[in-house]
Amino acid sequence: MPPVRIKDHHAEKRLFEQRAIAAAVIMVLALGAVLTRLVWLQVVQYDHFVELSQGNRIRIEPIPPNRGLILDRNGLPLATNAPSYQLELTREQVGNVDETLNGLAELGLIERADIPTIKKDIGTRRSFDAVPVKLQLTEEELARFAARRHQFPGVEIRPRLTRYYPLGNTGVHAIGYVGAISEDDKKRLDIEKYAGTTLTGKTGIERAYEAELHGRTGYQQLLVNAQGRSVERIGTEAAALERHEPLAGNDLYLTIDQRVQQAAEEALRGQRAAAVAIDPANGDIIAFVSTPGFDPNLFARGLTRSEYLALTEDPNRPMYDRALRGVYPPGSTVKPLMALAALEYGIVLPSETRFCRGQWRMPNVRRPWRDWRPGGHGSVDMRKALATSCDVYFYDIANLMGIDRIHDYLYQFGLGQQTGIDIGGEREGILPSTEWKRRAFKRPEAKMWYPGDTISVGIGQGYMTATPLQLAHATATLAMHGKRFKPRLVRAIRSAQTGEIRELPPVALPSAKAKDPEAWEVAIGGMYDVMNAPYGTAR
Repeated sequence: MPPVRIKDHHAEKRLFEQRAIAAAVIMVLALGAVLTRLVWLQVVQYDHFVELSQGNRIRIEPIPPNRGLILDRNGLPLATNAPSYQLELTREQVGNVDETLNGLAELGLIERADIPTIKKDIGTRRSFDAVPVKLQLTEEELARFAARRHQFPGVEIRPRLTRYYPLGNTGVHAIGYVGAISEDDKKRLDIEKYAGTTLTGKTGIERAYEAELHGRTGYQQLLVNAQGRSVERIGTEAAALERHEPLAGNDLYLTIDQRVQQAAEEALRGQRAAAVAIDPANGDIIAFVSTPGFDPNLFARGLTRSEYLALTEDPNRPMYDRALRGVYPPGSTVKPLMALAALEYGIVLPSETRFCRGQWRMPNVRRPWRDWRPGGHGSVDMRKALATSCDVYFYDIANLMGIDRIHDYLYQFGLGQQTGIDIGGEREGILPSTEWKRRAFKRPEAKMWYPGDTISVGIGQGYMTATPLQLAHATATLAMHGKRFKPRLVRAIRSAQTGEIRELPPVALPSAKAKDPEAWEVAIGGMYDVMNAPYGTAR
């Protein structure tokens, strides 16, 4: 029989107490850990988690600024803003983007050819960004969409201000136009400043002065639900939401006089032509015309692909700025400058005469260079040679000067270089020289400058080309006896913030020189006689 064990109550009590103490310590440690974590979350990290919570229920929505106005020199509006309705799509609220866009195309609100471009734009936007799919809806389109709006969740009609050109195509190549922001635009713009903005300047003043016209974007905080839709802002929370108003863009006063501009356009209507009127005293461009033109409102409301192709494939090239980019042989318009060059180099005296028989021959060359008037002009001095536009006279003085001296003198008047006008896209034209020909051609025999090349340049033909703007600038310099100013289209800027109008001073350029001050009067006198002498070619 095994021995009987007697319980040790004192030992068991001690063991129980030890276990109770251990359990209590564990519980205290666990509670301490929980309390520490609560303090960390509720006190130390309070601001952080409040911010996260706010971000989940508050969305920042940009408020686009009103674009600055463009006015003529007398304050008449050339580019303003007008209310319109825009069709916008929010990707996160649309079930199927492809089906939605195809449905809008079936409604005739967008063209199917534009769907890939719209999808690409959608793919580059941030979450819950509203993407414009149609910039300007007509009343008929509004009604059509409203009747089937329930079929297009995530597509909304929103009121916006859009660019409006009240005079249509008047001055379009100077003013330019705005269009939807493209991928190329995003590379050159500070795109963070364009949140909520759908349009930017594409050409002309609209592009060159984009920084002045755009303004500063505002924003507001919107309460949104889990689907990102804004909800009613009521009670105390409404007062806590912030709104920062946008700042409109600055207004521009152009140098253009609307009346002169329209008169010049009317005179050239139906022709492929260009005209530039410039104030010689300060470089202000009073009229800047290239015909035919186009209606910039088409771009502001959003061109369809078919409309864009109709413009770009038009054989008359209405979008081509002939005044700024068209390079043409200047012809007889350079004869006054040739006359000045000949006087500068002592090639001829103003009163010295030459007899024009209707053709000019170079020694040892069989082929003659003919005058525009077959019978010739008889005996002419410099002033009469200008008035009658005698080619023979200018063949002779060009031959005596040589091409490099012609180049060096005419360069002073801005030919063969950009004028520096305050819009982009200007071309330089060609003011030829022996060095120019060596660089321009590859074959050794083509690189050589021949005496006959100079003869053609003497009457503004041959290799010589210039833009209408360059010729207006050179003529203005002649009228000012060599004093030159950079051509400009903007003369003042009105601040949207203060209303102050800041006048832009004219920019002087290096002057053209003439040793004899009377030389200017000879050239100007010959130009006067073109219009007023009985033998003048403009009579």
